[in-house]
Amino acid sequence: MTPPDGRQRRLGALRLVRDTSLPAPEGYPTGRVKCGQPETVFQFMEPYVDREEVEVFWILALTVQRKIIMNRPLTVSRGTLTGTLVHPREVFRLAIQANAAGVIAVHNHPSGDPTPSPEDRAITGQLVAAGGILGIPLVDHVVIGGGRYVSFSETGLL
Repeated sequence: MTPPDGRQRRLGALRLVRDTSLPAPEGYPTGRVKCGQPETVFQFMEPYVDREEVEVFWILALTVQRKIIMNRPLTVSRGTLTGTLVHPREVFRLAIQANAAGVIAVHNHPSGDPTPSPEDRAITGQLVAAGGILGIPLVDHVVIGGGRYVSFSETGLL
């Protein structure tokens, strides 16, 4: 077996950086958390959101009992101060790899206003459609900003 060349090493390092999530905050629950309500999602995610200065899109991969698989969010994409690119392909690739029975989408609004944007509504519709085809339903989409949240399921947007 030949040793990897410089390009292969760099690609491996980039993959490691991309696939690695931040560790859980100190004092974070170690057992599987059940996410049956948007308030629970907000409490679970707020320590992650508080560390971010840019928009980040995560999913919570869920078991059939709506417990969070791996007890941590899976990062789909990191963006800029005002947005991030999200595609159903990346969302459901992570969900399938986690063997999820359902997913909750979560993202932050660094502006502090958790009101869903037209883009948030559009991607939610795409995720609902893709999840329906794959048999992995989108249970909710929670937008967090300024210590508040908006749940698509609570407000009838889902």
